[in-house]
Amino acid sequence: MCKVLSPGKTNKMDLLDKCRSFNRHIEVQEAGVYPYFRPISSSMGTEVVVEGRKMLMIGSNNYLGLVGDQRVKEAAANATMKYGSGCTGSRFLNGTLDIHIELEERLAAFFKKEKAQVFSTGFQANLGVISCLVGKNDLIFTDRSDHASIVDGCRLSFGKTVKFKHNDMDDLERVLSNNNHDAGKLIAVDGVFSMEGDIAKLPEIVRLAKKYGARILVDDAHSVGVLGIHGRGTTEHFELEDETDMVMATFSKSFASIGGVIAAKTEVIDFIRHFSRPLIFSASIPPASVAACLTALKIIETEPERRERLWKISDRMRKEFKSMGFDIGSTETPIIPLIIGEDIRTFKFWKELADAGIYTNAAIQPAVPPDRCLIRTSYMATHTDEQMDRVLETFQTTGKKFGVI
Repeated sequence: MCKVLSPGKTNKMDLLDKCRSFNRHIEVQEAGVYPYFRPISSSMGTEVVVEGRKMLMIGSNNYLGLVGDQRVKEAAANATMKYGSGCTGSRFLNGTLDIHIELEERLAAFFKKEKAQVFSTGFQANLGVISCLVGKNDLIFTDRSDHASIVDGCRLSFGKTVKFKHNDMDDLERVLSNNNHDAGKLIAVDGVFSMEGDIAKLPEIVRLAKKYGARILVDDAHSVGVLGIHGRGTTEHFELEDETDMVMATFSKSFASIGGVIAAKTEVIDFIRHFSRPLIFSASIPPASVAACLTALKIIETEPERRERLWKISDRMRKEFKSMGFDIGSTETPIIPLIIGEDIRTFKFWKELADAGIYTNAAIQPAVPPDRCLIRTSYMATHTDEQMDRVLETFQTTGKKFGVI
């Protein structure tokens, strides 16, 4: 006989119990060192206004400094006046504008691929590509430091995910050889890793992909506009554009907008367009975002001096931080992490910088290993030498105070 429990008297776990028991953020807030969800009330330039106070921004992905560029802002405003504020539907149905097509054609040419497909966000691009291409009998090989969008794309797919040690090509070959059965294989890696700042070893990845019959997806979110003579990212940096099957990029970094894109052969894009659920069932990016991206793309193509300036700044900062004694890991790019250690110490270090007017990002687990919590800094082509002098002086003082250097 079934036992009936009266309301409120059940032994079952409440779905929301996990929410009530989560209080770590409250502890950090009460300690006055909570670094997240800080409202900015100005344009995202080299300086920003936070709670009425001006701060020097070294925590943005605005690598070429185009978010505040007058040409980009005017293009976005003009597109809004012409097309309205949104598309009210998905690309699959009523949400395709002529400028969406123009952007995809321009991006395909830029990446030297046959065709490109724009998604509503970069996260959705990885989610939509991996989940629709990797089937139940397929394998996907991922770097342990890959972005969360690749991780979640793997979770949504019906294939088997096999991880390899970060940027360890011996380990990649090990997992490939151990899973070398008759199955479709995809190697998915970040071009530039968003926390570490190092570059994927694409030449070795290409060699191993050919040896074991795998395809390659490169997430170039932090590479486009930054790496390569023309800013085309990791594949151009290594001169492997013809050897990489799919290139993904986001518009929220160098393109000064929002959205994402995948570029590949025509048959691959056509398949994605008709089977990718995140594409088919999401509203398309608004006209302002498309126009901003188109204008930023033109600037990337015609103003290489921005990239040159960005690298001059980044090279200097890496050299100076190293000479001070900071552990900056294996970074090779404008993303420069400063490894502090455990999370509370990292939060306190972040707060000291914030009090000195320096805006950075504190990264803790799961974004990084628990004993490798860090202050993530990143630089823009529009930063001045004087601003970098101030950053270095502040970090040296703070690093000594906390015994990091």
